[in-house]
Amino acid sequence: MGPKDSTVQPSVTAPRPGAERASVHSLRRRPHAKVLVVGGGINGVGTFRDLALQGVDVALVERGDYCQGASGASSHMIHGGIRYLENGEFRLVRESVVERNRLLKIAPHYVKPLQTTIPIFSTFSGILSAPLRFLTHKQQGKPKERGAFLIKAGLSLYDSFSRDGGTVPRHQFRTHKAALQELPALRPDVKYTATYFDASVHNPERLTLDVLQDGEKAGRASNVTGTSAQGDTARASNYLSLQSMSSTPNPGTGRGSTVRLRDELTGEEFDFTADIIVNTTGAWVDLTNEAMGAASAFMGGTKGSHIVLDHPGLLAACRGREIFFEHTDGRIVLIYPMGDRVLVGTTDVDADMSEDAICTDEEIQYFFDLIGHVFPSIDVTPDDIVYTFSGVRPLPSHDATQPGFVSRDYRIERRASGTNGTGALVLSLVGGKWTTFRALSEHLTNEVLTELGVQRKLSTAQLPIGGGASDEAGVQKWIKAHMADGRDADRTAGLLTRYGTRAEAVIEYLDAEPDQALRSTRELSVRELEFMAANEQVGHLVDVLIRRTSLAFRGLVTGELLNEVAEVLSVPLKWDAAARAAEIKHAQDVLQRFHRVETHSLVS
Repeated sequence: MGPKDSTVQPSVTAPRPGAERASVHSLRRRPHAKVLVVGGGINGVGTFRDLALQGVDVALVERGDYCQGASGASSHMIHGGIRYLENGEFRLVRESVVERNRLLKIAPHYVKPLQTTIPIFSTFSGILSAPLRFLTHKQQGKPKERGAFLIKAGLSLYDSFSRDGGTVPRHQFRTHKAALQELPALRPDVKYTATYFDASVHNPERLTLDVLQDGEKAGRASNVTGTSAQGDTARASNYLSLQSMSSTPNPGTGRGSTVRLRDELTGEEFDFTADIIVNTTGAWVDLTNEAMGAASAFMGGTKGSHIVLDHPGLLAACRGREIFFEHTDGRIVLIYPMGDRVLVGTTDVDADMSEDAICTDEEIQYFFDLIGHVFPSIDVTPDDIVYTFSGVRPLPSHDATQPGFVSRDYRIERRASGTNGTGALVLSLVGGKWTTFRALSEHLTNEVLTELGVQRKLSTAQLPIGGGASDEAGVQKWIKAHMADGRDADRTAGLLTRYGTRAEAVIEYLDAEPDQALRSTRELSVRELEFMAANEQVGHLVDVLIRRTSLAFRGLVTGELLNEVAEVLSVPLKWDAAARAAEIKHAQDVLQRFHRVETHSLVS
């Protein structure tokens, strides 16, 4: 069997035979690629895109859905990592702020500036302990909060990195009176606030899909220009797991290795050969290597949990900015508004890979405590929670190093397989974070290109991602131009938010035939669900609720919605009554078990 991914959602009662998916058919029809990327998080998808843009014959497989693991369980931040300065990770901070500034330009439909404020309650605290933390990467004794002097020094250094290649404003300090004027709900003993800018990504799952589709489009373009006589040179499929690997080479070239792939939706298996295998399965890199017959001990992931609140009082207290601070245990935590919801996170504890990554009662109480630490007048209860999520960070093995001090940088491990150098080269990615995915993907791609003896054709540094070539100033003009009978400004704006300027293709599809709004939500229609089924590799009902839309994240899933979406999807996805009922039950199980969302539904 392949590696167990504890964040992969529970499967429907049993694989169900059915029509072969187009994504799987493409791989079975031509069961070979120069490069096979295993893992469909943002780093795997980014590498897939970069390789495809260079004209490399590349395939990607993901055992769950795209962006389902750690990539979809992040703090939704695109940030320079100011706290990494304390660990001495200056290279990572510089790369992070450059990539943050870059993503603001090339993916403006999803990556937005985020004003961030640090409340500070002392002036000189932590000056003596900070050098020890820097040198030992351990907390010495009881945590001592970082005072204004340390934070000022850190932000000044951070500014020097942040201004490189961007126009991010410099940080600003406010003293007690001005701080409370800006954020009156803060603890009255606040001495200072420090405010700077980072960025956020409100729809990481949709950005991942944009990157994936850019790669697929590049593969089709390569085929059109004649670089591949056998079909698309960039193929990807979700719900396709790697089960094992043998040293059997590709019969055509006498090189590479053969892997056994399993369709998680039907249970069917087939062989696939590749010359190079790139393992980007995050915290499960070691388990994936074990499935390929060469166990490793590279990883030591930590679990991070978050809660999403529907709390107007807390939303108003934030005043539109992230509140980023050190809790009493020394952990850096955050509170920030996302639309009309508030995201609170995150924990950082060693993960047990044999257990599901879920947000526990203890973590929820921790979040309530940290809210009270900075906003003492705001009362939060479990009834305010609309969604929870957890993920395992793909961190390197760290022995006795405390989780908060483990490096967030990345490295690439190389292993030759087979005998006499004829087997596939396996590259394993250890580490990696959302902010640096483009640079990391470029690094991995360059490693592959060197092995293949191929020159890079273009850089992705200035290349717009998906629907990101939009002019923010023209949003209202775009919305007005794309409204139609039955599609008002709110619905049109929702499509632009979900797809960026790719929404033009969606709107063309919606308008090609009569459409019908759903009864259970104004944010979806029958035709849009059909578009998702045809173009976005929807495998399960829950994919639409969590990753193709943000309905679950915002606590908007109802029993009526489950039934209605399942009914619409059953036609293009060929679900009979039993399969439709199983999908509804599966969605309920996932939402309750992993996200504390209770839905009650009578199967229609």
